[in-house]
Amino acid sequence: MRLVRFGEPGAEKPGLIDAENHLRDLSGEIADIAGPVLSREGLEKLRALDPKSLPKTDPSHRLGPPVAGTRNFVAVGRNYAEHAAETGSDVPQEPLLFNKAVSSIAGPRDGVTIPRGATKVDWEVEVALVIGERCHQISKAEAMDYVAGFCLCNDVSERAWQKDRGGQWLKGKSAPGFGPLGPWLVTRDKIHDPAALELWLDVNGQRMQTGSTADMIFDFATIVSYASEFFALEPGDVVTTGTPHGVGAGMKPPVFLKAGDIVTLGNAQLGEQRQVFSA
Repeated sequence: MRLVRFGEPGAEKPGLIDAENHLRDLSGEIADIAGPVLSREGLEKLRALDPKSLPKTDPSHRLGPPVAGTRNFVAVGRNYAEHAAETGSDVPQEPLLFNKAVSSIAGPRDGVTIPRGATKVDWEVEVALVIGERCHQISKAEAMDYVAGFCLCNDVSERAWQKDRGGQWLKGKSAPGFGPLGPWLVTRDKIHDPAALELWLDVNGQRMQTGSTADMIFDFATIVSYASEFFALEPGDVVTTGTPHGVGAGMKPPVFLKAGDIVTLGNAQLGEQRQVFSA
């Protein structure tokens, strides 16, 4: 299934994209794409529905982030070998975890305001996991059973705040709009080979990033199991899993985003995002 949330910010309704790419309204069946709906049992109930029985709705609706009720927005740094190399960093021996503020979450086509004082705003196309059931100290072998599905994330980053302001990455990763998710949440059963997802990102129509999850240092199951060793992951939590090479900070000389820039990114199964950056 491709699950979406549509409508104005703060008033999104749950929906799905059917096989003919029509937007269908799920609000008569569930309150939101959150909590128990994301569990294995909850998703099975949605799969049992006939999409054609659901009302079609206007496809021009704004799409919001495809999951609600997120309490933890966790990210993994330097998790692609070529990206670690372009930043001149050592390959981590364990997953490098950090947080993005939940308040950074945005829809896939929402505009992004460059905060006052920001000088090094960068892009990062990533695959994010959405947790479906509470998990704590689980094994790698069972980790993916706790994952509801996958979505795109642009891990927008302010590099000066990330690296030059005391080493706490949270500060450079968390401005409003710095965590666009979607356009849809693709349930795990529809992604046949998560280790072969091709990713791309363009800035103003110029290709900047091309990569594959095959280049990940730590795979999805390892990341979920590892994170759960230290804290509980809850339904609706988002774990974004690192970016391929081609970020602005890795270029010579570095290139950063400015007002008027348009960033597009995508994957054939996970859809596409588009953000216009403004001052």
